Amino acid sequence: MQNALVFQCNATLSRAFDRYIPATEPPSYGSVLLGGTGAGAIQSLVITPIELIKIRLQLENQNTPKKTKSGPSTLVKHIIRAEGYKGMFQGLTVTVIRDAPSYGAYFWTYEYVREKLHPGCRKTGRQNLMTMVVAGGLAGLASWVCCYPVDVVKTRLQAQTPNSPVKYAGIVDCFRQSVRTDGTGVLFRGLGSTLFRAFIVNGSVFTAYEMALRCIFNNNELT
Repeated sequence: MQNALVFQCNATLSRAFDRYIPATEPPSYGSVLLGGTGAGAIQSLVITPIELIKIRLQLENQNTPKKTKSGPSTLVKHIIRAEGYKGMFQGLTVTVIRDAPSYGAYFWTYEYVREKLHPGCRKTGRQNLMTMVVAGGLAGLASWVCCYPVDVVKTRLQAQTPNSPVKYAGIVDCFRQSVRTDGTGVLFRGLGSTLFRAFIVNGSVFTAYEMALRCIFNNNELT
């Protein structure tokens, strides 16, 4: 659902920023960057509560009240009771800060790399499998490199509850406390494994996306 939303938003916005370019021509790189940035901001509205639930469930331990350990639906009810509906969107601002530039870099990198690897493919839609995998993989790397420290801060903010021992006053305070307590290295902890996963996952995502388009429209073939 997330990928369907973000890919469609990017396609729509990229074209909207290039209204005067014919539909037979690919949007400019600048419009792709803006379209991806807008798509990242829009999908943050959907992904924020989902990631909040995921993070809270992953951090549960034996000291967590039993009533919050029955699954996502029970946790949602608990958050709404304790923090109100606003609690479901805890971390929205930092998620937008993370995802807007991240998806801008994501789609820009994909379009730029695939054109360099397979000149003319942005217009013809014809590219080989290796181009899709490599361009998609590098797009995943670019998106995470530019946002990873923000993702660390986002996770820490969403992990805190009304009963958390450590309280952060906001994004800047969380950043300062994290660096002061754990050093600057904490902002990049786990980056290597994340990049390894990102290359594989996003190479697959873009390949599946491009091949699905060809199956649906049946007007371009892999070369």
